[in-house]
Amino acid sequence: MSDARETVLARIRSALGSAPVVPAIPRGYRRAGELPPGAPALLEQLAGRLLDYKATVVETSPARLAADLARILRETMPEGGRLIVPPALPAAWSVPAAVVDDGTLDATALDGFAGVLTACAAAVAETGTIALDGGPDQGRRAITLVPDRHFCVVRADQVVQTVPDLLSRLTPTSPLTLISGPSATSDIELDRVEGVHGPRTLVVLLVGPEPTTEPTGR
Repeated sequence: MSDARETVLARIRSALGSAPVVPAIPRGYRRAGELPPGAPALLEQLAGRLLDYKATVVETSPARLAADLARILRETMPEGGRLIVPPALPAAWSVPAAVVDDGTLDATALDGFAGVLTACAAAVAETGTIALDGGPDQGRRAITLVPDRHFCVVRADQVVQTVPDLLSRLTPTSPLTLISGPSATSDIELDRVEGVHGPRTLVVLLVGPEPTTEPTGR
């Protein structure tokens, strides 16, 4: 095997010569979207994509987030089910009964949790994809892959239009996880099976701007 490898590499070196020329990389593809992060059209598009992927979308606002979060947890979590959270969620999201992950639980222990609540790093509207980067409000990858339900809060200013927009916000060396709906796969007969590679239930709380109230006049 080693001899074959050296033979292949020697032929490559011979073909390249002593001063190989690196061709220019074409960059004619779309590098950014036309809409700013958090534009209403992007929030609508992201919500539509997520619904197509069989996720649940709860459209909320900063003022309503805590109440909507408490409601959706009551409606979605099983009775007695435990929730795990990363170490640095915003205080306003606090769930008194939640267990804060300290990094010591293995996959077997994490499987005993019914759900996980996290923030996100960014989201892209055109593909309906949410990105996690292991930040303190998202936690390590394991807590978002093992529990059966993932509750994810996405702020309007985190929603961008295109994949290049998304990648420009992420650090390549971070432990990135890209989520497009609940985990699902299909066999050759197109029988859909959910929960194979991650949570079978994805609930996205999409936090838009506060609704404006038009002043009343005479």
